[in-house]
Amino acid sequence: NIYDDAGFFAGYSQLARSRHGLDGAPEWPAIQALLPPLAGARVVDLGCGFGWFARWARARGAAEVLGIDLSDRMLARARALTDDPGIAWRQADLETLALPPARFELAYSALAFHYLVDFARLAGMVHQALAPGGRFVFTIEHPVYMASTRPGWVAREDGDRAWPVDHYAEEGPRSTDWLAPGVIKQHRRLSTTVNALLAAGFALTGLDEWAPTPAQLAAQPALRDEMDRPMMLLVSARRG
Repeated sequence: NIYDDAGFFAGYSQLARSRHGLDGAPEWPAIQALLPPLAGARVVDLGCGFGWFARWARARGAAEVLGIDLSDRMLARARALTDDPGIAWRQADLETLALPPARFELAYSALAFHYLVDFARLAGMVHQALAPGGRFVFTIEHPVYMASTRPGWVAREDGDRAWPVDHYAEEGPRSTDWLAPGVIKQHRRLSTTVNALLAAGFALTGLDEWAPTPAQLAAQPALRDEMDRPMMLLVSARRG
């Protein structure tokens, strides 16, 4: 697990979203628009990291939250930041995770599923773990962002730049240097992700290829990169 690598974890801990929580994630306002009411809800956070969402959900009235992560370091930080008996933490691999049937009203995940080899299995498992009408809201790296075997801006002859989308139809592992060399993620086409949800029995309720708002661009000019290619995909689905 790359998140338990000391160097990687040190770098990850310095990211704005690690230091400032949900408010440090520019996509957070768009995610909130996809979330159902949380009062009285039973919630599972898949790939919970430092536990920012788990604590936020409890503050918004969730009856209980189960945070799941594979990383020892992530869970240790989550426990250190949390003083709430309504939140439980569990170490587990999302590739093989099993949850009890009809146990939750919301399954949530932020930027974790692009590490999974078998997303279809996870989608089916989450579907059965949700109560009827339950919601599944998650974010992943956008397949346009992660498709290339050599990601990074490419200079064009006119002096402008472009983001490569080579090998888009070739799904599978991608190695990138992000906080540490050789971080492995799993590229899937957008249609593969959507069709896995439909095959599991979900109905799509929202799909957002996130981009910053004008106000965000004015406050954080560095976000302009996100106007040239989508970095994140935000998805909301419902169990019938």
